[in-house]
Amino acid sequence: MSTQANNGYMLIFRGTDWHKGLSPEKMQEIAGEWMAWFKRLTDQGTATAGNPLEAAGKVVSGKGGRVVADGPFAEAKEAIGGYFLLNVSTLDEAVAIAKECPGLPYGAKVEVRPVMEQCPLAAEAQRESQLAEPRA
Repeated sequence: MSTQANNGYMLIFRGTDWHKGLSPEKMQEIAGEWMAWFKRLTDQGTATAGNPLEAAGKVVSGKGGRVVADGPFAEAKEAIGGYFLLNVSTLDEAVAIAKECPGLPYGAKVEVRPVMEQCPLAAEAQRESQLAEPRA
C-alpha cells in the first residue's frame, strides 16, 4: 500500500502507560532513544513537528461550545500521548518510520495517518456551491 499524500503523514502515539513497571533508569534510557530518534528525523527534514501531549485538558462540545468538561477520558491504552508530523511521500515510508518507535517493545502503539489537503466538508460545500451557480 503506497498511498500518496501531499500534506505528509502524522504519527499518533497511543498509550500513556506503556512505561509503567519500568525502572527510572530504563525510562530515562527509552526517553533518550525517543529524543535521538526525533532529532535524527528532524535533522533529515523527515519530521517537521512533534510533541508529547499533557494528559489533562478540556473537551468542548455542544452548540456554541456551551459544554466544557475536564478530559479527555480515554482508556490509558488508547489515550494519545503525542505526535510527529512527517514530510514523506508514501504511507509505506511513514509506516517504516513508525516501526522505529522506541516505545513499541513496551506496549506503545503508533497510529499512522495521512494528512488531508482540505477538509472534506469544505470540499463538499465548494462543489455544491459550484453546482448551484446559475449558468449563462
